Amino acid sequence: MKQKKGTENVLGLTLDMRMLEKEKLHGSLELKTDALRKMDSLMLLQLNYVQITGSYKNFPEGLRWLCMHGFPLKSIPSDLPMENLVALDMSYSNIESFGSCYSYPRQLHKRLKQLTGWWSKDKRLLGSLKILNLSFCEQLRSLGGFDHLPKLERLILRGCIGLLDVCESIEQCFELVLIDLSYCNKLEKLSRSLHMLKKVKTLLLNGYYLGESQIKIRDMDSLGMLKANNIGINTITSSSVIQEVIPRDLKLFAVALPKYLVSLSLKNNNMSTESFPVDFSCLSMLKELYLDGNPTVCLPNCVRSLPRLETLSMKDCNMLTTVEHPPHTLTYLDLSFDSNKPLLRRVVFDPEMSPLCFIINWKMLTSSSFEIQGLIKSQPMSNVSEKVLRSLGWSKLNFLNARFVKTDVFFGGSEESEIQMYYEFGIFSIIYGHEEMPDWIMDRSTGPSTSFTIPSSPNNLTGLNFCYILTSPFPDERFGFGDDVYLRLPVIIINNITKKHTWIYEHNIDSVLYEGGKCLMFLSHWMFGMNDMESGDHITVSVMELVGGAFFSSTASKKPCHFTKECGVSFVYDNESKDVEEDALGYYKSWNHIIGGDLTGFQSTTGEYILSKRRILLPYIDMFLLNFNQFCGEGARFKDDQVHFKAFSQRKSDVAEDGT
Repeated sequence: MKQKKGTENVLGLTLDMRMLEKEKLHGSLELKTDALRKMDSLMLLQLNYVQITGSYKNFPEGLRWLCMHGFPLKSIPSDLPMENLVALDMSYSNIESFGSCYSYPRQLHKRLKQLTGWWSKDKRLLGSLKILNLSFCEQLRSLGGFDHLPKLERLILRGCIGLLDVCESIEQCFELVLIDLSYCNKLEKLSRSLHMLKKVKTLLLNGYYLGESQIKIRDMDSLGMLKANNIGINTITSSSVIQEVIPRDLKLFAVALPKYLVSLSLKNNNMSTESFPVDFSCLSMLKELYLDGNPTVCLPNCVRSLPRLETLSMKDCNMLTTVEHPPHTLTYLDLSFDSNKPLLRRVVFDPEMSPLCFIINWKMLTSSSFEIQGLIKSQPMSNVSEKVLRSLGWSKLNFLNARFVKTDVFFGGSEESEIQMYYEFGIFSIIYGHEEMPDWIMDRSTGPSTSFTIPSSPNNLTGLNFCYILTSPFPDERFGFGDDVYLRLPVIIINNITKKHTWIYEHNIDSVLYEGGKCLMFLSHWMFGMNDMESGDHITVSVMELVGGAFFSSTASKKPCHFTKECGVSFVYDNESKDVEEDALGYYKSWNHIIGGDLTGFQSTTGEYILSKRRILLPYIDMFLLNFNQFCGEGARFKDDQVHFKAFSQRKSDVAEDGT
């Protein structure tokens, strides 16, 4: 290129100064445009952070893609041939304006163009352009001239922090399908013409701080009227709501979103719950909505009005406390976060919800009260109704002298609370410091396992109670936690040898810290039905330590984490009267992923059911099954690649939640 011997055989050329090591450069490197004069076939050209000298008219006229990051000039040279350009990328450049933006009435502007003749002269300037990328052009102030871009499909202005105005001529871009205005923090108004763009499917407004913005009204008197009436209208307020609150003579100035949007991103917009519009029904085609990083405390009502929504992301919404009744059409829901002290306590689904990929952090599953319908529920024992306890076969549970414990969920931080009732996979459980099992646990065995045959009964078996007592094998060792004894909860394995069914249960709580106590009691109720357990079935129940990957496991410490002092079982049968207490567990039985329900995503190729929260929370990861291989057949893997989460069972979806 220094010798200007470029040939017409060259189709593509790239020179990126940021990729060159500084120590290898000797003086400044310039590109003289004469070097491109003979490259008549050049179609793809990238000159990033290159010092260019010479006339731009020497650029090949056949260019289709031109990328010049870090372009130093304040405007695009008028002699640069761009008639055939399909894609123009001027990101990180110093340009201050692009095109011409008018403030005259539209009819007058059109007449001026006809009179001056420059419309016909420049009509072909960028007539082929489909992609315009001016991202991170921090000096860019205004953007217009869209009437010269009839084929534009993608407009990318991400990070243009100095951008003040996008011209209303954007409505002339009938082919636009994507607009990215993310982090254009100084943009004073969104063009009221956006709603005229019928082909726009994706709109990215990340970091636009819509929570502090209001619709801009050009008529100052009109704006004063809105303020006087205490009307605060959000920039993304839907057209239907705008029609209700803005006087008729001001409706032309209202901003509305393109009604044919398929994807809308409003990440990091500082939008509180009150900032969202009342209704999103105008966006009837929307399938993807991204609200990540906003300080909303609950699911905005407007989201529920989206009839086709499939993807909803609320990552890092660290103020979020409840998500109730998201659209039942969802197939992907992301509620993950980076907060060490999550506030989210309740997720509620519609019974008609579609199976979905559900992403949420383990840290949310703390020991205090919370519920994710269909996955797990935790509540203080003091709030559990007597009819539920009777249905579980639990009686004479005296907690007055019981010791509370501190619980830990996957290093989420230990937390002490009153004794909690946990429910997951059709299994109820409580954990507290105590040395004796309830006296109604009749069938007891010393050690970590028990074996029995289910006795015959005139009534149907509805559940099995299993209890075990743990003690530290090294009571004088405190494992670095002062006076606290650290015990990791073991895995419970129930094997119906007769029916060849095996359930391997890893509790939601990973580990327990308790002070000064000698023993820890775990009491659980398993909601088995007649198809899972029948009289005459031979059953074994074992309490075993999870070795692979376990914190303070025997693999890591060369010592057992706990010692099972005793375990025992009792049976729960239905009663012939089938009175109101039969419905006490109806809400819990309506969950989908429970024993007797849909556990296909939890079954291994060797037949065992792995009942672990991690299977849902990490739906695409099969590695954690390696931790359970010690309990499964050789070479076990999950039958399905992922769990399609569904909160309620179809056959019981009409069951309402019990008030407990």
